[in-house]
Amino acid sequence: MSEPAIIEFDHFTFQYYSQAEPTLHDINLKIYPGEKILIVGPSGSGKSTLGHCLNGLIPFAYRGEIQGSLKIQGLETRDLDIFKLSKVVGTVLQDSDGQFVGLTVGEDIAFALENDNVPTAQMRERVAKVAQMVDMDSLLSSSPFELSGGQKQRTSLAGVMIDDVDILLFDEPLANLDPATGKTAIEIIDDIHKRSHKTILIIEHRLEDVLHRGVDRVIVINDGHIIADLNAHELVSSAVLVDNGIREPLYVTALKYAGVKVTSEMKPGHITTLSTELSGHALQLWHEKVKTAAPENRNPSVLAMENVSFSYDGKRPVLQEINFDIREGEMVSVVGKNGAGKSTLSKLLCGFEKEDRGRILYRGEDIRDKSIKERAEIIGLVMQNPNQMISKPMIFDEVALGLRMRQVPEEQIAERVDKVLKVCGLAPFKSWPISALSYGQKKRVTIASILVLDPKILILDEPTAGQDFRHYTEIMEFLVEINRMGVTVILITHDMHLMLEYTPRAIVLAGGRKIADTAASVVLTDAEVIREANLKETSLFALAQLAGIPEGTRFVQGFIDYERGLKNR
Repeated sequence: MSEPAIIEFDHFTFQYYSQAEPTLHDINLKIYPGEKILIVGPSGSGKSTLGHCLNGLIPFAYRGEIQGSLKIQGLETRDLDIFKLSKVVGTVLQDSDGQFVGLTVGEDIAFALENDNVPTAQMRERVAKVAQMVDMDSLLSSSPFELSGGQKQRTSLAGVMIDDVDILLFDEPLANLDPATGKTAIEIIDDIHKRSHKTILIIEHRLEDVLHRGVDRVIVINDGHIIADLNAHELVSSAVLVDNGIREPLYVTALKYAGVKVTSEMKPGHITTLSTELSGHALQLWHEKVKTAAPENRNPSVLAMENVSFSYDGKRPVLQEINFDIREGEMVSVVGKNGAGKSTLSKLLCGFEKEDRGRILYRGEDIRDKSIKERAEIIGLVMQNPNQMISKPMIFDEVALGLRMRQVPEEQIAERVDKVLKVCGLAPFKSWPISALSYGQKKRVTIASILVLDPKILILDEPTAGQDFRHYTEIMEFLVEINRMGVTVILITHDMHLMLEYTPRAIVLAGGRKIADTAASVVLTDAEVIREANLKETSLFALAQLAGIPEGTRFVQGFIDYERGLKNR
């Protein structure tokens, strides 16, 4: 490109003062004005640290030693300050709770303008315009802390967009969003990019979801090094993703299962650009060979809801006439849009709230009169935000807390905690402070602290949010193991990959009602359910259509069964 780079790393190395080794090693990278760049890498790869270097959190908030140079708009960042950088680089954080400053959505969006003494009339006009762009215009008077995860994310996005910065940095923008809202977020980011020609950087685990829209380049980081800097087509047809523990798009995996050699000439970076001229026949042959069999659970009922309705204020129903029956040893997903009532459902099951009408049954017995403590003996809940569950400074003490409250002998506690830390991949951090952990690692601590209590039913709210593919797989395979031991697992999730791969059954909520209770492959290929519940059609279904396979649902189910077969070998 002829014009100078807007961002230039030149032999840039950064080491936190608290770490023995650098987190970023000899980074050389140029990003040009108006580019849209995706940065991917496993947890701990250094991608978030790279983001912190760009927005000034490094070195102004997180101290460390810098070697080499990082220039933004030709200026050395270490010579600027965090305020000056914030006028050039706007950041939307993964944990949107950490970004709120206003008492209402409108105040929060307007915050940067208030700081700049923008006249009130002009401020209102700009806030209304930006709120409309992110679909938050009807919630301007709501408190940010009353919002769902997706609504919080959109409020954060509006708050950054209002201050007309040149570079927009998105740190895991999809982490807390339902599938359709995530898809919309990627479309909004793409729309902003096309209209404003701003330079956009997206740091995200969910590669396939970001590739719903075009990007100029994908930068792959691992162990603090840039491993690859490629366009999407080159990247997904190479071994880079698999070699570095990053999930490749599902349709690419399906092509490989069918024996197709994926090349960049097939334009496989996006499902919308993929050419199946040469691979359609191979997919059809594979589809015909794969056997599908719906697994049937004949165990007795362990948890049921009968005509359950609930409202927080006695006026607006949050859940209406919910009926389901989960059998012992099942693994079930509960899915639906932000605000559909999924988390409320878990609160009713755990006894944090009481149903207005209907019954909740454990092994056929009404548990209405069981206290929260009594329910905790049988139902363990792992919440979405780990910071809301953690109450001890050290990892061991946090995981041991429930056992100590139950007065379990200390030697038994040590043994049980060690065992659960090992299976959650946390054994090396046993004596660490929780403050030193990443968001994803904190998540695993909260799962460990519930699992150590040996519950009969485990409810996990977004268990894999913020996890890279390796840790996601570790946690899910671990949950499969405890599920095989007889623990019934209920997953409240936005992750359609998780639902497809791990839960044969999905309960779908929309507007507080149950709209489906069926196989995951059926849910993600039913246009009406997808629309009503804010889900997203799986790319496997689109691949089947591209290959001229009429039975899209059976193709998706075939993929799931084939993959399960590979794992169980």
